[in-house]
Amino acid sequence: MLFFIKSRYKLSIANLILCLIAHSSLAADDAVEFSVDALDAADRGNIDLSRFAETNYVAPATYLLDIKINGRFYKQDKVTYIVSPDAKNKTLACLTPNMVTALALKEKALEMVRRIDDRCLDITTIPSATISNQEGTLDITIPQAWMKYSDPDWTPPERWDNGVPGLLLDYSISGQTSRQIKNGSGSSTSFSAYGQTGMNVGAWRLRAQYQGDYSGSEHQHNFEFNQIYAYRPLPMQAAKVILGEIYSNSKVFDTVRFTGINLASDERMLPPNLQGYAPQVRGIAKSNAKVTVSQSGRTIYETTVPAGPFNIEDLNTSVRGELDVKVEEQDGTISTFKVNTANIPYLTRPGYIRYNTSVGRPSQYNHKVQGPAFYTGDFSWGLSNSWSIYGGVLLSGSNYNAWSTGVGRDLDILGAISADITQSISKLPGESSQQGMSFKLSYAKTFDEFNSSITFAGYRFSQKKYRTQSQYLDDRYNDYNSTGRDKEMYTITGNKTFWADDPDKMTTVFLTYTHQNYWDTKGQDRYGLSASRTFSVAGVNGITANLALYRSTYQGRNDDSLSFSISMPIGDSRWAGYDLQMQGRRNTQMASYSDNRDYNNLWRIRAGADQAGKASGDGYYQHRAAMAQIDTNVSYQQDNYVSLGGTVRGGITATRYGAAIHNSSATQDTARIMVDTGGVAGVPLNGKLARTNFFGIGVVPDVASYNSFDTRIDVDALGEDVEVSHAITTSTLTEGAIGYEKFAMSQGERVMSQLRLQDGTSPPFGAEVLNDDSVSVAMVMDGGIAYLSGVKPGEKLFAVWEGKKQCTIQVPEKLTHKQAQILLPCQ
Repeated sequence: MLFFIKSRYKLSIANLILCLIAHSSLAADDAVEFSVDALDAADRGNIDLSRFAETNYVAPATYLLDIKINGRFYKQDKVTYIVSPDAKNKTLACLTPNMVTALALKEKALEMVRRIDDRCLDITTIPSATISNQEGTLDITIPQAWMKYSDPDWTPPERWDNGVPGLLLDYSISGQTSRQIKNGSGSSTSFSAYGQTGMNVGAWRLRAQYQGDYSGSEHQHNFEFNQIYAYRPLPMQAAKVILGEIYSNSKVFDTVRFTGINLASDERMLPPNLQGYAPQVRGIAKSNAKVTVSQSGRTIYETTVPAGPFNIEDLNTSVRGELDVKVEEQDGTISTFKVNTANIPYLTRPGYIRYNTSVGRPSQYNHKVQGPAFYTGDFSWGLSNSWSIYGGVLLSGSNYNAWSTGVGRDLDILGAISADITQSISKLPGESSQQGMSFKLSYAKTFDEFNSSITFAGYRFSQKKYRTQSQYLDDRYNDYNSTGRDKEMYTITGNKTFWADDPDKMTTVFLTYTHQNYWDTKGQDRYGLSASRTFSVAGVNGITANLALYRSTYQGRNDDSLSFSISMPIGDSRWAGYDLQMQGRRNTQMASYSDNRDYNNLWRIRAGADQAGKASGDGYYQHRAAMAQIDTNVSYQQDNYVSLGGTVRGGITATRYGAAIHNSSATQDTARIMVDTGGVAGVPLNGKLARTNFFGIGVVPDVASYNSFDTRIDVDALGEDVEVSHAITTSTLTEGAIGYEKFAMSQGERVMSQLRLQDGTSPPFGAEVLNDDSVSVAMVMDGGIAYLSGVKPGEKLFAVWEGKKQCTIQVPEKLTHKQAQILLPCQ
């Protein structure tokens, strides 16, 4: 700031530095006395340099500071400095009880904390604990011996943020319209939507999941709230409680919808090395298609994908059991298959117990309960580093009961294995009691030295009279008569990377196989193989080839699909390629061009012909905007059809600080962060993922719960008239939380001013000028000169010295660049 002051007002910086250096050898407890003769100031009696008199001296006042704990950013908060009770020429930082709680101190350390009053605690009484204030950062250092946790990659629960109260609505809307050219058979239009709406109050989240569809050709529509529930995290217990309509998330028993209460361990609250995995869904779309993933009739993911192989990786980690996948092609054909999200062996760290317990009654989509009340609970207990035992019970009076027990074993270099037995006892009205058992064996192994892994391998056999709870309910209330009762199922998924150290030869192969048969119907099989290879030809680097083959067999019929593609870079993030698609006896060959230069605008076009020589083509475009993500596609097949489809995903979030329309995945209840820039509009956030609206409010969506997250202002993309004192904050949010971050920003003019008090004097040299957000916009020089930056016409400013606001400055309503210097009264 000094560089903008004319030479006759300059501070003799060299003399001041010499003064500071001359006293740098003094002990920390010794006060420094400045000789004002070293300053080139006319009025040496009107100087406030008290903050430089003591080591790390901060004038008594309240400041907005960045807070770091042992070098890691914690949050930005207001911190009050008071005169130290031990010495009048010293100050200390008052930490509030919440700030001290966030330190995650051991009980012995907490007993050493000095209480100044109900809102002021001093932690420097803990041996070797220090607090320093440098460049707007409050740096708290605590020896690790006084803290509960020591994992550097994990934020302890004491620092998790439940966010602020608010309302939200997330949506995903897909639509498709097609016209059949062949035989003039007409056109069809359909829409579908799903998402959630809800409210946050403290740590509680109220949610309502909805889905709906509309068929234009049949003039049929449907919309329903298929799940209404409330939940809250219990961080200190690493658990979560849910009330309302729930889908059971058991690792022992099958998934059942019920109305009641559930209390379960939440692995996401554990350190990363103790967490589980999320399932993946792989397949091939023969054209631009809509993919819907559902479970028990409930849509949990829906998107539009381009032609070729697809891999859905962002499902919720809590998804368990069997998933139904539907692929709707643009020519109207539909293919379906199932994915079993089998769990890796159920291992638990030594001495720790994971649990999941529920009480309720089975319920239907119309929100009515149907079936006897039941209790279910399962657990896993880590006996040692190698052994875990697990099991559970499901009790429902004399109607349906089941128990399960199993053991997991870490085989070290051989991987991990688990085995369990489940027995059910069920009785339908008018029949005798039936007993049956089910046996399961699971295995997983990562071969680091071979760059490969068996993600999951499992085998399950069920006796004919064995019933799951959902099968019992279907038999009793839906008259299914046990059709399709499971007999055997075995699954294996794995991958292998060849030549991992050579980018020009690296090849990755993914394999999946599932076989399932039944006691009274034919079985089904699904095979999948995909491979990708990167290589160079004639000096052209980055050529990639991908191959995917899938076969589904059901009731003696094979459904085969193959996709092969090769792409070659032809410029900056642009590719030319060749695609081969085969579906049964039908094949299509296409030439393609892709442009990924703009991350927020990706597109691809293809053109080619099928085996009969009929022309076909399609296009795919993805636009990521601050308010929504839009995926669109168009397809054409000669003498067959032309179609247009797309998906729009977004959300709306409102709190007492404001509201904003924003992007959103709409697939799971992730956290989000509302950003307040003090009315400054158009501020880009996190790589332009979001942008503040006209009111200075923006929302960064899809923040992973229980993980440290940085909210950033894209400083390089700010306008020249915008100033920000701090461009990044870090927070850790609980599930479904609406975080709130306010950035101290100013947008406006730069003004050379001379400040005058009512008695004709000027504020002391060294005083600060703050705006209403406590952002420093100037420091007062000799004679009351202050170079104000980022101020708005008509804005109120405050001059601060001796630790408090002394007077108010009113910026004129009209500012002109022609004014070299303006006189501003400070009243």
